[in-house]
Amino acid sequence: MQKAAIERSNNEVIAAQLAPVGRETVQDRVYSELRRALIGGLFEPSQVLTIRGLADALVTSTMPVREALGRLITEKALEALPNRSVRVPPITLERIDDLLRARILIEGEAISLAASRMGSRQIATVEGLLREWDEIRALKHKKDVDREVTLNQSFHFEIYRACGSAVLIPMIESLWLQSGPCIRVAIYAFSEAGEVDTAHYHRSIVAALAVQDARAAREALVADISRPFAFLRDKLKSAAGTQAT
Repeated sequence: MQKAAIERSNNEVIAAQLAPVGRETVQDRVYSELRRALIGGLFEPSQVLTIRGLADALVTSTMPVREALGRLITEKALEALPNRSVRVPPITLERIDDLLRARILIEGEAISLAASRMGSRQIATVEGLLREWDEIRALKHKKDVDREVTLNQSFHFEIYRACGSAVLIPMIESLWLQSGPCIRVAIYAFSEAGEVDTAHYHRSIVAALAVQDARAAREALVADISRPFAFLRDKLKSAAGTQAT
């Protein structure tokens, strides 16, 4: 009995020193899932999201959803609305130009650093992702946009992780978090128009990395990430011209 009392006392001391982890763990999972959805473009630009609706979809309470949304608002991935709901930021010319400028600066530096660091195994990995891309393109049924988005992310971050900078990676992740909804719109449009797919640009990136040509790799990357933003810019300008007439 004395031993049990001592053990109970020790447990009470430990409990007083440690914070409960249950709610934080759920919040982290909710945050990660919403983050994944934003990067993948699951939510459309200007789409309004409610705490209750997201909680129901994620089968959780409203508290972890509210806290996760607060983090995403701080990261500029979402915007708070007066009625306690949130929305995905709309596509505007200013936002497009700002995101593209930042991505060219940060991701351009990351791929330049990675060019001299990527070994044969990493090159083989990104080449394998391109082969899978070709397999998807060869399918006759409707394009798997979700898989294409995932492959695109895997391709880029396999390269970026080779840059050797622990500072650049979270900055790139934040930019992708903000860009996801915009890029998804462009992917659908490119698919409908039958334009050259992203894998074409990725092959140019791999060819430059294979010979450790940092300048060529950066130029190929800029061409790759600029294309959807240029498309969205032209679409917005065209829409504005139509409304003016």
